[in-house]
Amino acid sequence: MIRTSLALTTAGLFLSVATPASGQSQVYRSAYHDYRIVTVADGLVNPWSMAFLPGGDMLITERPGRLRIVRNGKLLADPVPGVPKVFAQGQGGLLDVALHPDFASNRLLYLSFSKPNAEGSEATTAVVRGRFENDRLTNVEEIFEAVSRGRGHYGSRLAFDRDGFLFITVGERQVPSRGDLEAHPAQDISNHHGTVNRLHDDGRVPADNPFVDRPNARPEIWSYGHRNPQGLAIHPETGDVWITEHGPQGGDELNLIRPGLNYGWPVVGYGVNYGSGTAIHEGTRRDGMESPVHFWVPSIATSGLLIYTGDKFPEWRGNFFAGGLAGQQLARLTMDGQRVEIEETLVHGLGRIRDVRQGPDGYIYLAIDARRGGTTAVVRLEPVGN
Repeated sequence: MIRTSLALTTAGLFLSVATPASGQSQVYRSAYHDYRIVTVADGLVNPWSMAFLPGGDMLITERPGRLRIVRNGKLLADPVPGVPKVFAQGQGGLLDVALHPDFASNRLLYLSFSKPNAEGSEATTAVVRGRFENDRLTNVEEIFEAVSRGRGHYGSRLAFDRDGFLFITVGERQVPSRGDLEAHPAQDISNHHGTVNRLHDDGRVPADNPFVDRPNARPEIWSYGHRNPQGLAIHPETGDVWITEHGPQGGDELNLIRPGLNYGWPVVGYGVNYGSGTAIHEGTRRDGMESPVHFWVPSIATSGLLIYTGDKFPEWRGNFFAGGLAGQQLARLTMDGQRVEIEETLVHGLGRIRDVRQGPDGYIYLAIDARRGGTTAVVRLEPVGN
């Protein structure tokens, strides 16, 4: 389904109201909830992901390789020690952060990052876990290293499902899409290019993974044929796995992930080559390859995905929220089961939205990574009125 947008929050469509705490505060309009944007932490460098700790602290990854703590509304000056060395070039660096489902008792924290090779000239997607105690990361061990090579598109989103399995996305690493498209690494399950992977919390491969008994296949793979999945969310009610992935020039996708299925990159899709606008794909559909539930043309460069369950925005419960980098927007998707009914554009033009999370307080938090000037911060959406 191609997107249908209600761009209700473009320039000029806001109110200014007086509040005791903030004086004049910009209020944005939307179809169901008016909201304001409140800065939570600034002074960050390339914030990539967020996680909320049981005691009220927030963790933020900075792509150059730092894990930061926000405590009592303030960004602590010192980064967390114990973070592994990262390949902080181009799109690489320290990327996602996730807590073990039993973090309150075991203190296990997971980080994805671009791991440099022995020469330090290239990197691949890797995941470590360690114990986070006393503002330090200790007992760090690597649990996953992707078999992939390239110059970008690391993927790197992490999420635990309700059975405690860890899902990890890996991008197609910007391998060119030329010639025999079916020979592209994203169509080859002997590597991790363009995959969603599933592991036990300690890195072991589950016995029921779809390719665990396939000769020469990477047993971690859960699905393949993706481009660069940088949004990942597990539906809290159904347990369904959802991703958003970058298309090229056009063709970003929202996909419902099923085990063992092929999602088509680069054989099928809705995008075109950058600059020239020439065709990439053989078409938009093919038997044996999954079609997206929703797609964006033009591209918004999807990054970060949230399924909202909080009480601060009751009319948004069950909605999907997808961040946009190039689009500098937050897309709100109203769902009818597994179908997108309508899309509304929120937070338009504030900056490149890298991550979207729901806080334990029910507010919606955004990590904004400005490429050239502008806002580089973590902010949250707060409701105003009814």
